[in-house]
Amino acid sequence: MSNDASQGANVELAHRIGSEIAAVHAAEVDRNARFPAEAIAALKDARLLSALVPQELGGMGMKMVELTAVCTALGQYCAATAMVFAMHQIQVACIVRHGLGSEFFRQYCRELVDKQLLIGSITSEVGVGGDTRSSICAVEVDGDRFVLNKDATTVSYGAHADELLVTCRRDLAAARSDQVMVLVRRGQYTLEQTSQWDTLGMRGTCSPGFKFRSRGDAAQILPGDYADSSGQTMVPYSHILWSGLWLGIASDAMSRAASSVRAEARRNPGTVPPTALRLAELSNTLQSMRSNVHDVARDCQELQESAEGNESLLTLGFALKMNNLKISCSTLVVQIVHQALLICGIQGYKNDSKFSLGRHLRDAHSAQLMIGNDRIYGRSASMLLVYKDA
Repeated sequence: MSNDASQGANVELAHRIGSEIAAVHAAEVDRNARFPAEAIAALKDARLLSALVPQELGGMGMKMVELTAVCTALGQYCAATAMVFAMHQIQVACIVRHGLGSEFFRQYCRELVDKQLLIGSITSEVGVGGDTRSSICAVEVDGDRFVLNKDATTVSYGAHADELLVTCRRDLAAARSDQVMVLVRRGQYTLEQTSQWDTLGMRGTCSPGFKFRSRGDAAQILPGDYADSSGQTMVPYSHILWSGLWLGIASDAMSRAASSVRAEARRNPGTVPPTALRLAELSNTLQSMRSNVHDVARDCQELQESAEGNESLLTLGFALKMNNLKISCSTLVVQIVHQALLICGIQGYKNDSKFSLGRHLRDAHSAQLMIGNDRIYGRSASMLLVYKDA
């Protein structure tokens, strides 16, 4: 099978899982704020959890453009499923792009492929104000063992993950910004829940706060600095994959609005419904969002494959592009769903209608809060003081 054909097949597979499984359970997942277990199990069966693992270690070796398309496909059916999938892939990306110089992490990737392990994330912490580039907790290494405890405000699908990738200070003497990541495996940690996950949207991601306590082998500390892992991998993968799944939410909203307008046209043959003009505006906005996501995903993949490699991802220009993508897409997804709701009218407002957009709108509103846009604007403002090619 050619590479292009394989890419198309994987995206089609994501659509099939989305339409036949994720969409069937999406309303209940949202209503009961429960984990989308059926869809994640299907993604495991399809071996998509190891999509980013290099082929030499048994994975698919999937690249950014295709992975983004998979997130968009899933986002059209169940945003919680798509977000769990995207968050897992962000953790896998950190491991495969920064850890494969370690025999422990090479072997771990083989096991991930074999067992389709789901990796959760603990970057938040009580007392750091949402700044993922700052930690209070520290990994304490004694010989070949470590102890790591953390009071986290949210743990992504923590009770449902097989493993957790945790940010922390390098040691007790390190500054808050001198961080590393530690992979902690099931059986090595305990979780004491400290808050509930009763949210407006993204309810199926099930990410309450926990007090996390763990012990493990020092080999489980990801090589290198978290600063590099964050700039070269966590930030670009987060902003691009999140934008991809938000595009999926927006695309389904557009589809429902279009169906509503066509139904109105069929009721009044020979006339153009007034809502058709609003639909044309919506199509224009969605095309801009889609082009932005696709262009930045392609740019990122090309930089990763360039001679400069990871270093090219640490430039101010690339960081600004990532920030602008996140801000733009997190804003547009709300705008597009809201416009679709106005087109669908009361049928879109009802929860039991085929044009219902309530879940879409609530899920979309989470986008601007995941790493708050004001925080990102602040970072961009600082960069623009010294960046001369804006």
